[in-house]
Amino acid sequence: MIGLSFIYTVAGTLFAFYAALSLAGRRLANAAFWGLLALSFLFGNRLGDLANGFLVLGLVAVAASGRMRRSVGGEEIDRAAEAARRGNRLFLPVLVIPATALVGTLAFQHWPALADPKQGTLVALTLGVLLALAAACLWLRPRAVAPIREGLRLMDSVGWAAVLPQMLASLGAVFALSGVGTVVGGLIGRLVPHGSLIGATIAYGLGMALFTIVMGNAFAAFPVMMAAVGLPLLIHGHHGDPAAVAAIGMLCGFCGTLLTPMAANFNIVPAVLLDLRDRYGVIRQQVATALPLLAVNIAFIIWFAF
Repeated sequence: MIGLSFIYTVAGTLFAFYAALSLAGRRLANAAFWGLLALSFLFGNRLGDLANGFLVLGLVAVAASGRMRRSVGGEEIDRAAEAARRGNRLFLPVLVIPATALVGTLAFQHWPALADPKQGTLVALTLGVLLALAAACLWLRPRAVAPIREGLRLMDSVGWAAVLPQMLASLGAVFALSGVGTVVGGLIGRLVPHGSLIGATIAYGLGMALFTIVMGNAFAAFPVMMAAVGLPLLIHGHHGDPAAVAAIGMLCGFCGTLLTPMAANFNIVPAVLLDLRDRYGVIRQQVATALPLLAVNIAFIIWFAF
């Protein structure tokens, strides 16, 4: 049965290649960062909590050193000419990924022996990435090392922000276990009128967005707000549909993602990659979308969950 170990092995192997190429290019900080990340994916379940904690501190130390550098060069091809010649057909391999994720998820539900039912979507997504890579290589015929080098060039441009979502999601789990959700729930409970469905829904939706703005990740905000408002007020108190409350609540959090520099890999890194003069230009452009969308999502919770 295919499960998380397969996904971690694929990701860890890729990061190990990145570390090796960085070491060959004498970019020692990059090699250390990607090497530690590879170690986490490949052997994290064998290292124990203490060793994994030191590993995370090592990642933070390397990132904070400021010595990580972008890759220089890449494959010597005229990308503009290739893009003009291939046109929109270049997006065909990309479409393999969502198609495989959808078909694979449905297939694993009918044949649960093929993959872990809890991780079927992630397994299908990983298979989709591998199939898309194979299709692109068969079509474009690059050198064998080209996909790894180009992937490294992109990841070096993103830098330490590549692991920010995972760390922030872990922070959300820590907050939930430490009882932050209970404390926040007590504070919100005093503000929301007793028995008010609309008040509780607004508090939940706005809370998801605001906590996401602070933490930079909706997955980090979710356990806090679900423990504080979602479960006690919306699901248990007003008997809302748990699936709708959870799913649309995450959409409220994603509206917060559009508004925060803490979501560096979404909002700050693109500004760097595109050489925008305004570091917060991406966020400014997204405000007009995020705020109305947040209001619509809060209304959708009431509509679909109750």
